[in-house]
Parts: sequence; C-alpha cells; structure tokens
Amino acid sequence: MNPSRLIPVLLVGLLAAASQAQADEVSVAVAANFTAPMQKIAVEFEKDTGHKVISSFGATGKFYAQIKNGAPFEVLLAADDETPAKLVKENAAVAGSQFTYAIGKLVLWSAKPAVVDGAGTVLKHAGFDHLAIANPKLAPYGAAAVETMKAMGVYDRLQPKIVTGESIAQAHQFISSGNALLGFVALSQVLKDGKIDGSAWVVPAKLYAPIRQDGVILNKGKGKPAAEALLKYLKSDKAKAVITSFGYELS
Repeated sequence: MNPSRLIPVLLVGLLAAASQAQADEVSVAVAANFTAPMQKIAVEFEKDTGHKVISSFGATGKFYAQIKNGAPFEVLLAADDETPAKLVKENAAVAGSQFTYAIGKLVLWSAKPAVVDGAGTVLKHAGFDHLAIANPKLAPYGAAAVETMKAMGVYDRLQPKIVTGESIAQAHQFISSGNALLGFVALSQVLKDGKIDGSAWVVPAKLYAPIRQDGVILNKGKGKPAAEALLKYLKSDKAKAVITSFGYELS
C-alpha cells in the first residue's frame, strides 16, 4: 500500500479506538413508571455518546434499600424527589447532582372501554371487585393514589377492594391482565401516540402532591463520565421531547 494512503487509514483506526476507549457503561436504577421513556432515551444516548445504559426498573423505595445495601447502581432516576435528597443527605449520592427530570401524572385506568368515566365517579359507585395500586410505602404513585382516594372521600370504603403491586409496573399488570378491573397507574404507562387504550381519567393535580421525579448520581457513579453524560443528556431537548411525549410535564 502507498505510504501516503496508509496514514489516513491509521488515523481512522486510532480515532475509532480512542472513541471506543472513552465509551463506558452506566448502571441506572429507574422508577418503573419511566420504563418506556428510558428505553427510548437509552437507545438515542448510546447512538449520540457511545456510552451504554444498563437499566434496572422497579419501585423507588426498593431501590433505596438496595442502594443502602451496596447495590452497584451509579445513577438513580426516582419516582419522587425525596429519595434522591435523602441519599444526598446520607452521603450515598453526589451533592449538587440532583435535578427534576420529569413531573408525573396519575391516571385511573381500565383496560376495558367505558369502565372509567371522565370524572372518576366510578370510584364512588364502587361497582367492581378489585382496584389495583402500587405499594404506597415503596412507590410514590401508590402514595398519590391513596392521597387521591382520601381527597375524594372514598378510601375507607374502597380499601377492602384494593390489590397492591410491588411497583407501578405490577399494578399495571394486574389491570391489563384483567385481575383488577381498574386501578391507578402512571399516565406514561398507558399513553401511546397521544391516545389511551381502554378507558381512563387523568386525575386532577390538585388531588395529590406533585410527583416530582428526580435523578441523582450515586456514589458509585461519582466522577464517571458515562454517569455524568447521562444526567446531562436527560436535560437535552432530544430527551425532553421523549419525556413529554409520554405525558410527563417538565419543571
């Protein structure tokens, strides 16, 4: 090969190797309600940065316990703002890295049409056997569901009908499988292309405390380029477009 042609080839090879060397993985604990948006964002993040996201999805409260017990997560995308703040206070997360990536919306949903009306009055009629919610002790959306029912004055009457999932994902599964006729889930779980299958009532924000979902870099991610790059990416216009397409609001 002509030496003059060899130099550009070598340069390309060296640049590719350097890029590959800089690429890294980031282990992320993601609130279950944010599963679909995170899956889309992770694909784009990997394309744009070369870093790979290893995501685990579940209940925020459960992740907190795992993090405190030494789980190897580097970033937490919580379903609340209290858990990240608590981890920072307990020196388990990086101070100054916490920010709100989404504001969630609660929805009363049934997989079947014409079950849930546009004002949620089905809760007052109580003509159903089971109502699914996420564990209010582990999942902020579950706590918001209880708060909503109490604000409506129906919680005590409905309590015997409530079936509790470990996370909002399991609550959704109870409803989609028909084991519960209806229940409270995240809007992001049932909104597809701007439409909701089945029947739903988007709960007015005044009935529950704002679900501010915060991200934070955990101690195991401190100083790691992939962890820092992911939080920066979540603030980008591209990531924000994905987040709002699933019905979330931005702070």
